[in-house]
This record gives sequence, structure tokens and C-alpha cells, in this order.
Amino acid sequence: MQLFSTFENNAFLEIAITMLEKKGIKKDSIYAVPLDNRTEERKVFDTIHRSDGTTFIDVGLALATAFSVIGASVGFELEWGPIYWGLIGAFVGFSIGFIIRLFTEKIIKKNKRLLKGKHSEVILIVDCKDTQAELVENILWSHYALGVAKVKGTM
Repeated sequence: MQLFSTFENNAFLEIAITMLEKKGIKKDSIYAVPLDNRTEERKVFDTIHRSDGTTFIDVGLALATAFSVIGASVGFELEWGPIYWGLIGAFVGFSIGFIIRLFTEKIIKKNKRLLKGKHSEVILIVDCKDTQAELVENILWSHYALGVAKVKGTM
């Protein structure tokens, strides 16, 4: 049986490995593989092949509607008329909304994304007998594994 688990690279990982060795798992049956974390910044704009589910035009469209109504209303009093001023208001409102949304995604949410959650840094693979699987799994969970998976294999 093989157990795969992910850990942050901290003292709990070392303690878990030591505890597994004390419980009879041989050193040759324990593999720790460090992960390379993403160093490049996440992309803000979506492509045809990838989307993160956020949109930049929602606030822009709402402000475009509001500004076009205001522009058309005021346009009755101005020289170019309500149609031109409505279109100008829509363009200005959409631009302001787009810039607001871009600012919130790029600056504010980026800081929240960096602080949020724990990140896997090490994959720990343990080969053991089927009878030891539950003991090994309990040891991994009690030492703050981020995730554990079991795979039946030949040993």
C-alpha cells in the first residue's frame, strides 16, 4: 500500500517522518519530494483557453448605463444633443467601471490571494503493508498533512 500526503515544509513534516520510523516503517519506504511553487504572477486577463471566472465588464456596464441616462438627460440642454451625450456618458461610465474593476482585481484581491490558504510544499510517499495503512494515515493527519491519499499496490 502506498500513502501520498502533502505537507508544508515545517517541523511537523520532520516529526511525522520520525514517528513513522519509530512505528516500524523503514527509511527506504519513505520518500519526501519537494515541490516547486509557482513563481510567476497569475494572469489578470482571460484567454480563450483559460478563465478564472471573474469579469471586468460588470461594473463598467452598470456605470455605462447610469452615465448614458444622465448624459442623455443633460444632453437636451447641451449643444450636441442627447444622443451624442448619451454615448459619451456610456463610454465614460464603462471606462470608469473597467478601471475600478481592474484596480480591485490587480491590487486589492492580489494581496488577499497571497495571504489566503496554506500551500503544499512537500509530497510525502510512504510504502507500507496493508495492516499498517491506518496507523500511517493517522500519523500523517495528526502531524497536519494538508491531504492524504491511499493507493493499493504490491509490496
